[in-house]
Amino acid sequence: MGAFFKILVMITGLLVPGLYPVATGQAETLKFRHVTSIYTDDQGLGLKHPEGVACNQGNRIIVADTGNGRLLQYTYADKTVSEKSRVIKLPQLVYPVQVKLNSQGDMYVLDRRQRRIVRLSAAGAFGGYIDLPGSSSPATASPKKFDIDKDDNLYVLDVFARRVVMMTSRGKYLRHFNFPRDHGFMTDLTVDGRGKLLLVDSVQARVFSKTAKAAAFAPLTESLKAYTRFPTAITTDKRGRIYLVDRNGGKVIILGQDGTYLGRLSAMGWKEGLLNYPSQICLNDNGEIFVADTNNSRVQIFSIIE
Repeated sequence: MGAFFKILVMITGLLVPGLYPVATGQAETLKFRHVTSIYTDDQGLGLKHPEGVACNQGNRIIVADTGNGRLLQYTYADKTVSEKSRVIKLPQLVYPVQVKLNSQGDMYVLDRRQRRIVRLSAAGAFGGYIDLPGSSSPATASPKKFDIDKDDNLYVLDVFARRVVMMTSRGKYLRHFNFPRDHGFMTDLTVDGRGKLLLVDSVQARVFSKTAKAAAFAPLTESLKAYTRFPTAITTDKRGRIYLVDRNGGKVIILGQDGTYLGRLSAMGWKEGLLNYPSQICLNDNGEIFVADTNNSRVQIFSIIE
């Protein structure tokens, strides 16, 4: 590796401690191995409190390097991150905190300071803003998080209006879904492979779900406070398992499709394989998990061993 490129590769066979499967007839045994970590770009400039990471089923990793106000693109193959990174820094993108890729490879980035979603081409060119409908200005909008489904539709968490807004890839309004009545504070959402919407309530530590045919959201879980302190991000894998990022607890907890607790990944700390205030998470079809380890100023990659 280059002298200035400080990606630490730790393919060690060390299992991350602290994964405890539920002892039920349908419980799955999940174990995780730390693969590698990303600390810098190829010029040696370190990541600064990255909050976002996106991966596709090819070999792209996009990091929202929040504190440096930029995106970084890496290539990942055979459990190795490329030495060469690509910097995407635009005047229209100020403070990126979440990044997603659609099926065409286009990038959608939530900018917290502008309270807008920025659309970029796969090559990194600015393609416009996605604004919530009904907002007279970005200052009155509250897009907390968003997700993209298999048809490239956007689902935006509008915490001010207490709803999920569904839009086309260009930002045209399609419909919206109101939050459930008995909720605390919604902080993230995801759409699984079957089109089911999942919301995470950080205050109540609960997950709500809504199928395409359902009229409203319904609780998927009871309170998960026995397992997580403050869940703030959610995603699913190709088998429908649910991954919740516990920012305050420094870990990721895993649930079955029915909300049953299956176990956890990692714990609070600064050493390799441990997390400190993690943010966004993404998964690929190879059973690899990418975590924006914000307060450790790195992105960590884990693999699932089943």
